[in-house]
Amino acid sequence: MHIDHIGIAVDDLEEAVKTYERLLDGECYKREVVEDQKVETAFFRTGESKVELLGATDPDSVIAKYVAKKGEGMHHMAFEVDDIHAELERLREEGFTVLNDEPSRGADNKLVAFVHPKDNHGVLVELCQSIED
Repeated sequence: MHIDHIGIAVDDLEEAVKTYERLLDGECYKREVVEDQKVETAFFRTGESKVELLGATDPDSVIAKYVAKKGEGMHHMAFEVDDIHAELERLREEGFTVLNDEPSRGADNKLVAFVHPKDNHGVLVELCQSIED
């Protein structure tokens, strides 16, 4: 298991991309819309990990509601796992509140599932596994 990316919720994705291109001294290498999550993502490489900017594509999306309630900032920390189903089962057995019955398709060709922040000292944890095409 390793840190895959840190997700940052933003109000204006275009402005945030410009900011992070200057901050990280590099270009956004990938943008993707995840329709079922009503979000557009923008990715930056940072060594072995990534930064994922998350902008809402719908005012009723989770990201739009998050930004309205808490403002822009860190939304989640994502860990890459080899077997997301086994890891979700292990976490359930450990007493963690898993927010997804099954993983769903996320950005960057990954299966994703989330663990409630109340169990992680206020941090929403995403588990992700690369999808083999």
